[in-house]
Amino acid sequence: AQAHADKNGLKLRPHIKTHKLPYWAKKQVAAGAVGITCQKIGEAEVMADAGLADIFLPYNILGRAKLERLLALHGRVTLSVTADSMETLEGLATTFTDAGHRLPVLVECDTGMGRCGVQSADEAVALARQIDRTGGLAFGG
Repeated sequence: AQAHADKNGLKLRPHIKTHKLPYWAKKQVAAGAVGITCQKIGEAEVMADAGLADIFLPYNILGRAKLERLLALHGRVTLSVTADSMETLEGLATTFTDAGHRLPVLVECDTGMGRCGVQSADEAVALARQIDRTGGLAFGG
């Protein structure tokens, strides 16, 4: 996958959920990956503890305890997350308030599986605009 990405000028950010091992995540970054993707905060914390410095969490983070852990992680690594609802954005906005160290937030779009993500372009635009208006968040895509 990395060779294909390199050949085509693409950035690769592999998901670690198949191996969940810092050893292999480091190998992926050494091979050229721009960072890693983790499904859970606990996985991201383990990877950060092992020295991996650029982590994407594509799962909506809800609840004060998880948001506090996410904030702590944001202080240690380059971090980005997704959101697919105003509820998720509200939690992020109340937790991430430092305009000098914004959390990049990507809008998650449903691409046909019906599991999660906004259902329309209008919903995506509304979330993107809300992210852009929030001082501690930055629209990431």
